[in-house]
Amino acid sequence: MSNNSQSMSFQAGQAKGQTQEKASNVMDKACNAAQSAKESITETGQQMKQKAQGATDAIKEKTGMNK
Repeated sequence: MSNNSQSMSFQAGQAKGQTQEKASNVMDKACNAAQSAKESITETGQQMKQKAQGATDAIKEKTGMNK
């Protein structure tokens, strides 16, 4: 293999490695964003459930159904 051919092959390998690294970083960021969104939605759902339970308890207390 000629020196020029080896150099081009080396550069192509470097470019491929850099592209794979960038793709991996993008995927990591997307995964982290999805996990964060999931946690946020879960927390919001729990807060809504607690508020609904509080409202239910308040209505039961006011109407005497709590006894």
